Amino acid sequence: MSNSSKTACAVLCFNLVPFVSFVVNNPDLNLARKLLCELQNHIRDTLITARAKSAHTFARIAAVTAADTIYEVDKISEEAIFAWFTKHWPKSWPVELVMEGIEDGEVVTFPRGTPVAKTQFRCILDPIDGTRNLMYDKRSAWILSGLAPQRGARTNLTDLVVSVMTELPTSKMWRSDQVSAVRGGGVVARAFNVGTRRWSKLAVRPSQATDFEHGFASIARFFPEGKELLGRIEEDLWKALGVHGKNGGQLVFDDQYITTGGQIYELLIGHDRMLGDIRPAAYGKLGLGHASLCCHPYDICTAMLLQEAGGIVETPDGKTLRAPLDTTTAVSWMGYANPTLARQVRPILKRLLKEHC
Repeated sequence: MSNSSKTACAVLCFNLVPFVSFVVNNPDLNLARKLLCELQNHIRDTLITARAKSAHTFARIAAVTAADTIYEVDKISEEAIFAWFTKHWPKSWPVELVMEGIEDGEVVTFPRGTPVAKTQFRCILDPIDGTRNLMYDKRSAWILSGLAPQRGARTNLTDLVVSVMTELPTSKMWRSDQVSAVRGGGVVARAFNVGTRRWSKLAVRPSQATDFEHGFASIARFFPEGKELLGRIEEDLWKALGVHGKNGGQLVFDDQYITTGGQIYELLIGHDRMLGDIRPAAYGKLGLGHASLCCHPYDICTAMLLQEAGGIVETPDGKTLRAPLDTTTAVSWMGYANPTLARQVRPILKRLLKEHC
């Protein structure tokens, strides 16, 4: 069979067989995982080098788009990404790149100029999830990416077959963690020593706790908009679960980590038991309509990693996340360390959202 025939067959198979079967029969997906790891390593190293030269420029606003505010640090990463794809992405795997920073309506494919209809994959990428953390050298940000067979506008989060996330450490940190997976193959986790440039194994295991007492769990309310409503919903959740005020209170700890990827990591590594983002519902109730202040598909494209580790990521009413692979759709999601915790919260949260939103 010719290479062109193989490609045509592969694209056809993407649309006809379950993705689990596709993964099992395509060992090249592990190569794709490794390539995305290499891409993220390159982004991390580029940003560390740039910070050492001119950290003060990271916080400068470069542009404002429909997806988000773009800072100077974002522009540095974008240039590194385009150069890497041009040089390293296999020409036999034509890919469409969907990324924060690409203008609405702009099409970016590799090899450059390839029609979207002839691409084999769609790669969704967030170069820096948690930009505000990184540009003030406050807390780690994350590089996030997911790869799905190309299905045009129908391509969504459930189609992702490869996912990778890499930590962008602050200047005082010596380690950068990286977690990756091919769907159905479990997670690959390792830690990079920034000083020695050596890798070591990293153990990831979501919490096995069966309740929320003396643990971290929270609903995202990163910005002033909607904070009161979001806080009220969360407080009512803890009341319904019986932990609000129990034994004097202070039984559930809050951590507002301003990065969706970072939240997924906190669940993966076992630090948090529940994290979620229901801002679209709150903003809709308040008539704000600030889609740019919400989570987007590129922010949550590493949800598969938590699922591969035994955790749960779903919509607030317990359904599968099916958001299109774009940069503007507002996404509500809930993440749980394990099914036991999810079963406790799911019906209560569903009721509360109906009452409040």
